[in-house]
Amino acid sequence: MARRIHVFDPPQRFVAGTVGSPGARVFYLQARTDARLVTVAVEKTQVALLAEQLTELLDELGRRGVAIGSADPAAAPDTSPLEQPIEAEFRVATIALGWDPRGSRVVVEAQAAGGDESVPGFSDDPDGPDALRVLLQAGPARAFARRAGLLVAAGRPACPLCGLPLDDGHVCPRQNGHRH
Repeated sequence: MARRIHVFDPPQRFVAGTVGSPGARVFYLQARTDARLVTVAVEKTQVALLAEQLTELLDELGRRGVAIGSADPAAAPDTSPLEQPIEAEFRVATIALGWDPRGSRVVVEAQAAGGDESVPGFSDDPDGPDALRVLLQAGPARAFARRAGLLVAAGRPACPLCGLPLDDGHVCPRQNGHRH
């Protein structure tokens, strides 16, 4: 099958979201422009790292004096759920993050597993894996990172003794195997 690269330059909406209850959530990235909607499945750790790395990239560019624009502080955060239907195009194996200095925007590329593993991110090589490529100005990138960070933090609360997630079957190692 031919490689598919879903490009959103720029998207009207790019968000991370979940389906399910804490402890059993499935994470997704979703991009939309007009009637075109693409959803890909990701791991919670991928969402957390993407949010962290986006923030670090934008902060570092600012420290270097790169004109990146700024987020509109008056803009309301996107708290809406994922759009329906939620049908993942693929499961993300790797995420590449970069900066396009010509357009002063962040490039996020989420790639599926498979294809030629030697093909790097941001390549249009026809032998590469399917990909979702999103180009964002600094403001929407920061908004994505804030929402993603909150999404990750909204999971199960941590045990105050061991830091592991609390759930109905939590056996705390610091309590010598007793339930907490």
